[in-house]
Amino acid sequence: MLQTGGKLYLVGSGFVNGSAQSLVIAPMSNPYTLASSTFTVISSPTLDWEKSGVPVNEGPEPLYHNGRTFLTYSAGYCQTADYKLGRLELTGSDPLSPASWTKKSTPVFQRSDTGGVYGPGHNGFFTSPDGTENWIVYHANSSSSGGCGNGRTTRAQKFTWNADGTPNFGTPVVLGTSLPGPSGETAATPTSYALVNRNSGKCLDVDGGNTADGANVLQWTCNGGTNQKWKVEDLGDDTSRLVNVATGKVLDTADCSAADGADLRQWSWLNNKCQRSRLVFTATGDYVRIVNESSGKVADVADCSTANGTDVRQWTWLNNACQQWRLVPTT
Repeated sequence: MLQTGGKLYLVGSGFVNGSAQSLVIAPMSNPYTLASSTFTVISSPTLDWEKSGVPVNEGPEPLYHNGRTFLTYSAGYCQTADYKLGRLELTGSDPLSPASWTKKSTPVFQRSDTGGVYGPGHNGFFTSPDGTENWIVYHANSSSSGGCGNGRTTRAQKFTWNADGTPNFGTPVVLGTSLPGPSGETAATPTSYALVNRNSGKCLDVDGGNTADGANVLQWTCNGGTNQKWKVEDLGDDTSRLVNVATGKVLDTADCSAADGADLRQWSWLNNKCQRSRLVFTATGDYVRIVNESSGKVADVADCSTANGTDVRQWTWLNNACQQWRLVPTT
């Protein structure tokens, strides 16, 4: 939603009269009602860099600064590594008129091959709690072949303003870079999580808190024990290791097997793919599947049992509740 001149407008992306996917706008009578069903195209993918893969303008996001109104948008096809951000500025008096918008001729935020960041797009903005910083949030891939899939990760970084009053988003930071939090943020960042199975409501647990390599990982009624607490440590390559708080050992697929039913256990950190996981959100958004980087298979409660002590193993993704986990912050 765009707010300017005391009026509200819905901005989005669509196809109008056979156009390529373009940015469109319509007036609103209040924050949830359109004043007109007619949408006007205010930007189409006419520049070469907006046509990477498929000509697309989408995901408009308003940005306001010192009385000026900008719209950032994503351009090109998300399946390519060249998905990127462009920018419009409202330079005329009528937001419903295409002539009132001026497009910057070059991208404002794009891939960084040196940093291993590809296809940054679909952004948003927020201000730090104390109002002193501006931040951009966006998704991107860590591989040039990542495409539009759910391997994209959400990232955020500060941005600044140029002397001419336009935003300077800089270069996408390398995944895994440690950044200070937004200025004035007082909320504590969780240091560990309980992993709660969606089907059983029970926690991922190292059996008896055993510290030995090979100790079994199973489900058990959540009790707040440290053997049910896991640190999610980013490894900087779109994967993480899950470190048990009680034992200091990591979640590991037995013998690096790729077979359905291979046991999940704990082991000392060996820095191999069998110990790396990707936490991929499911369609509900509240749960993740824990995907092993080596096998591509997910953490699964055997036979969808709800009993204490049931083994947790790896299995091909079946999209059932036994394979979905909620990360619950722990103290």
